[in-house]
Amino acid sequence: MQHIDYYFTILSPWCYLAGQRLENMAARHGATITYKPVDPGALFARTGGKLLGERHDTRKAYRLQELRRWSAVLDMPLILHPAHFPSNPAPGSYAVIAAQAAGGGDLGGLVHALMRACWAENRNVAEDDVIREALASHGFDPALADKGLFLGAETYGRNLEDAVAAGAFGMPFYVVGDERFWGQDRLDHLDRHLAGQI
Repeated sequence: MQHIDYYFTILSPWCYLAGQRLENMAARHGATITYKPVDPGALFARTGGKLLGERHDTRKAYRLQELRRWSAVLDMPLILHPAHFPSNPAPGSYAVIAAQAAGGGDLGGLVHALMRACWAENRNVAEDDVIREALASHGFDPALADKGLFLGAETYGRNLEDAVAAGAFGMPFYVVGDERFWGQDRLDHLDRHLAGQI
């Protein structure tokens, strides 16, 4: 059975635009997924990237064009300038980590719901009620938002080290063995790899 390590942040519009294509292809190919939320600022600092506010204006402008185009291509609503971005991704990330450890719910749905809250619903994913609602609506105990803080903090830091060691430098980032795929626009390549075509 093939396994995918998925490095992401709930605050990335590109992770949001990946939708649940990863989950669908994993189901098709019988692959498993480990969800590894990572602090984007820490990852960029370790691998030579820059946070959005540090980038040149031409890069920022191009990003907005690409987001608009991909939103249309994928037929997914996207708020280009959400009211609560940037925000603190740690509380939602800790909840994802706790939910993954607890099991029993729709983890992929939870991850996507948190991203959708920011990028399509204009909600603050750092707020407890948003996190609790996402947990409950995907089959998890909403109390995980509080119960999983220690595990979340510890795993969140370890995920960063794992990401760097695996060669991840941006998000979304998918790792299958020695094969690495960066960006939601490389999901077709990941699909072909899982099928043994590339």
